[in-house]
Amino acid sequence: MDSIIQGIAIYALPVIFAITMHEAAHGYIAKHFGDFTAFNEGRISLNPIRHIDLVGTILVPLTLFVLSKLTVGAGFLFGWAKPVPVNFSNLRQPKRDMLWVAAAGPGANLLMAFFWALVIKLGIAMPESSFAKPMVLMGIAGIEINVILMVLNLLPLPPLDGGRMAVSLLPHRLAYQFSRIEPYGFMILLGLLFSGVLGAVIGPAILWIKLFIVSVFGLYI
Repeated sequence: MDSIIQGIAIYALPVIFAITMHEAAHGYIAKHFGDFTAFNEGRISLNPIRHIDLVGTILVPLTLFVLSKLTVGAGFLFGWAKPVPVNFSNLRQPKRDMLWVAAAGPGANLLMAFFWALVIKLGIAMPESSFAKPMVLMGIAGIEINVILMVLNLLPLPPLDGGRMAVSLLPHRLAYQFSRIEPYGFMILLGLLFSGVLGAVIGPAILWIKLFIVSVFGLYI
């Protein structure tokens, strides 16, 4: 039980920062390109309360983490935040600008992964401090969470960010046909997750990006 509580304490802040920055980035870039929907609803905010979904951000990840810790000994996380509202028709050039609005979320997660790598670096640099170990553990969790969230959202499956990016890049007719997948996207994602296909597809990319970040910052963890 102590390991579960410790795990929750370590992962809580990185998870909250990851979803907050991801969603706020979508709203900020949408505003930059002419859509003020998220801004008018107060969603361009670093206040996590504005982005937290009770079920998707708290109950589902917490339940999965505890159950996976108890059954297989390793914490497993999966969840979602309240999506930032974007009215693509308000964008100055909707099809083109959709690409940048969608890419903003994964881009924010990549920046957060770099931030947590710096936290690890700082923790390693002060080994005698009582904060050193928690900083390193939280930094490792931060890189893990943000890289997973980034790679997962880059999957070309509407309504994920990668799906919207694909709609932006495809010719109009193909983009329209592809966008019709969106109502079934979440069901497809869950099917891929529980069948093990999702892990096989995104696992190598997650590992490569984590190794890249570790090598950039000269970390040996």
